[in-house]
Amino acid sequence: MSSSPAGVGNDAVQDPERAAEQPAVDDLYRRLDAARELAVMRFRQALAMPVINPQSLGEREAAARFQSARITALDAADHGLVIGRLDREAAPQPLYIGRVGLPADDPAGDPALVDWRAPASRPFYTATAFRPEGVVRRRHIRTRGRAVTAVNDEVLTVDPERGDGPELTGEAALMAALTAERTGRMTDIVATIQAEQDAIIRSDVRGVLVVQGGPGTGKTAVALHRAAYLLYTHRERLARSGLLVVGPTPTFLRYIADVLPALGETGVLLSGLGQLRPGLDARGTDAPAVAELKGRLAMVDVLKAAVRDREVVPRGGRQLVVDGVRISLRGPDLTSCRTVGRRASRMHNIARPAFARAVVDLVTDRFLGRIGNDVR
Repeated sequence: MSSSPAGVGNDAVQDPERAAEQPAVDDLYRRLDAARELAVMRFRQALAMPVINPQSLGEREAAARFQSARITALDAADHGLVIGRLDREAAPQPLYIGRVGLPADDPAGDPALVDWRAPASRPFYTATAFRPEGVVRRRHIRTRGRAVTAVNDEVLTVDPERGDGPELTGEAALMAALTAERTGRMTDIVATIQAEQDAIIRSDVRGVLVVQGGPGTGKTAVALHRAAYLLYTHRERLARSGLLVVGPTPTFLRYIADVLPALGETGVLLSGLGQLRPGLDARGTDAPAVAELKGRLAMVDVLKAAVRDREVVPRGGRQLVVDGVRISLRGPDLTSCRTVGRRASRMHNIARPAFARAVVDLVTDRFLGRIGNDVR
């Protein structure tokens, strides 16, 4: 069964299924508004918390930061909040799937809206007529603003009494997305994720995942949705280390910039290859032959050797004169300072100030020892 938007006339008569979904969608938006009002109230309460000591200051900042992120995620979910629903054999009530999770009035029952990344939503993307996973019907719901504009159904379970086959019309939602007007910005595919894409998005977090394919096959969209899924599933772990999306050019980053915020994730850092080093903006270009040479794996060893060459200390040591006092620095002394720098950071440029401080501390100790002054 498929229903598409009507032009003019009595929508309730022309599209009864679409009209029947509108109250449920209205209720979910009401819950979204209530959740946002609660987050705003708690954000203001967090800002009003008294600061008694450093611990209370940290608690206030953490609470305000959490509620601010919650408000941002709920604001982003307002556009296309509901993407579909599952009618299941073992449950009398349908399970609605959307951009964020919203609780029901009964905490013991199913949520009012299940986040598309939650395990319960997986059958929405993976169930088929041959492997229905307990799903009787999958319904795609399209909205404009807060109004339902179309519903597209896939009946996955055969009725043995009727003896008919499953009705498969689910590609309507995908075709609608493919024929939608282009805006010059990449949009999310959360409503049209295919089973093969879902398997990549939800794959194990361990190791390196490489997604290959020809131009226009959806590699970038899948990668961004995987980033959103990882942040949802492993948020506590990734919150400590962060998540960086690296793109080839600033133009590409502008093209994909709206996808993760639309999925409720605003704490991801996007960077071009030439901007990975803070404070630097590399925009130069090499000749093709030079670029090919620099792109070889052997360049890793070349760069390592270049760094090691710049971390060599004088074998014979050095003699310094400070206020007429001669200070001797032997080779082992400078080697020890180099070790301090390397322990401070594996990055050469960041380790240099640590090496310099270690040398200054060593010279200071020797100087004070020579003049007999215990005051540093």
